[in-house]
Amino acid sequence: MEKWFLKNKRGDVEGLVRNCRISQPLARILINRDVRDVETARQFLGEDMESLHAPGRLLDGEKAADILREKIAEKKRIRIIGDYDCDGICAAFILKKCLTEMGAVVDERLPHRILDGYGLNIHMIEQALEDGVDTILTCDNGIAAAEEIQYAKEQGMTVIVTDHHEVPFTEENGEKKELLPPADAVVDVKRESDTYPFKGICGAVTAWKLCQLLLGADHPLIEEMIVYAALATVCDVMDLVDENRVILKLGLKRLNRKPPVGLKALMIAYELYHKKISTYHLGFLIGPCLNATGRLESAQMALDLLDMEDEAQALALAYQLKELNEQRKEMTRLGTEQAIKNLEEASPSGTLDKVLVQYLPDCHESVAGIIAGRVREACHRPALIFTKAKVGVKGSGRSMECYDMFTELSSCKDLFTRFGGHRMAAGVSMDSEEKIDELRSRLNAQCTLTEEDFAEKVMIDLVLPLSSTSLALAKELEKLEPCGVANPRPLFVERNLVLINGQILGQKGNAAKYTMKSRDGLLHQVMLFGDLQPFHDFLDRKFGPGSGRRIYTHTCAFPMHMVYQLQVNQFQMRESVQIVMKYYC
Repeated sequence: MEKWFLKNKRGDVEGLVRNCRISQPLARILINRDVRDVETARQFLGEDMESLHAPGRLLDGEKAADILREKIAEKKRIRIIGDYDCDGICAAFILKKCLTEMGAVVDERLPHRILDGYGLNIHMIEQALEDGVDTILTCDNGIAAAEEIQYAKEQGMTVIVTDHHEVPFTEENGEKKELLPPADAVVDVKRESDTYPFKGICGAVTAWKLCQLLLGADHPLIEEMIVYAALATVCDVMDLVDENRVILKLGLKRLNRKPPVGLKALMIAYELYHKKISTYHLGFLIGPCLNATGRLESAQMALDLLDMEDEAQALALAYQLKELNEQRKEMTRLGTEQAIKNLEEASPSGTLDKVLVQYLPDCHESVAGIIAGRVREACHRPALIFTKAKVGVKGSGRSMECYDMFTELSSCKDLFTRFGGHRMAAGVSMDSEEKIDELRSRLNAQCTLTEEDFAEKVMIDLVLPLSSTSLALAKELEKLEPCGVANPRPLFVERNLVLINGQILGQKGNAAKYTMKSRDGLLHQVMLFGDLQPFHDFLDRKFGPGSGRRIYTHTCAFPMHMVYQLQVNQFQMRESVQIVMKYYC
């Protein structure tokens, strides 16, 4: 059962209303999200490059740019080494386009998930040496590759790291000590001494910022590449606050106005071309197609698509990526079902570990992270899924806001052969499956989470009577877009409603419209989307067996409370306000 919490932060509501020309509900929502002063609110609601932080504030940013300019002038061979996920793919593409624009002798390599594993490795360095590479430029990886970078330096190579993951550390006398790789420049906002104002950017945004230092913020390529910075921000599940939100807003605007050939091909494959692309499309359709290449084939396929200029070739490749993504979805479904089944069999009483650690030896390692996320969502607990690897086992973890997975795993790093990540997600490798049980035991022994932490928390923005809703307010709330992690769509609550009747809609029966009466006696139409069975079960429990069916055949009077969202419904060129039920009790 979820727990409802009403946000009620204090701030100058009237000041925001007056100076930003917004409604009281929107002003209160902004204050609840810590957007409390006029300047911050204008930045939050704005959409221009001037509101982004200066790239020169990145520690080692100018140093990295100076080294690259020197290498370009000397015609030294530069190799970009990215990662096999959407963030790493986009970061590599951004850097390649920028350095090519500057006349660099540059190529790129993306690690193979199975053959190479995550990030930089000795084999890739040896390959670079054989190819006559002078300088390695990492993106979305490298911060945890101290041993590999030390080897490259011993061979006389120049190494520049651009990353956004947590810096590895040791603890001495209770204090953390960073373990930086011995690179010529290390650009990572997570460095303790980095004073960059916002620590939540992804690898592709870090690369994009470096390109601004190289080309200048006004160079046309910078605006062109913001599309990929925005895509990576969504797909790497970064908080949509501060400059991330502006980057995403500008990236979506550019994508909808002038989509590049590769992304346009994916839009056509998903029948999205000529439709307005949103955060949802990036995170659940376009991005997963790029990710699927790194999971099941080679991420180079995705990079090739982004680099294509021939529309026919791009479309053919886009359909291949779509098919790969469909295969990935089926593998994820089967793996998630097996994981949940294992949990149920291991805990017939329903008592679960605080931290869920599972071994699925037959699962493809590429979908372990997605399955971990699904298990976390189903059980409201941090989850780690291990699979059989070429050597030993590999694990991917997904966490909750109240559990710092990177820090907790750091205390067990003596078990790992490789380890990296951040607060909400991590990847580990171990040389033996026998160590999985030891890791499970140690993580749970040191875990301080309580049962209250495991309950789903519903954070409500405002008490808003249904009689106060309007199309104008629903359209004004669109100023909060793009919404996502750390900037969710606002939730409202109305208490003491009376459910009168309902009607199931659609051929699949996955939507319903209900009539509800508010305390002022007015009737309102409320929509519910998705699986209706949980709502029917709720009605049966609260009002007696059969109530979940009776609501569609009789006039009832079921008292209830509701958490809802406001949306703009468009039908036959007409707009209307739509009230969408999200939670109920």
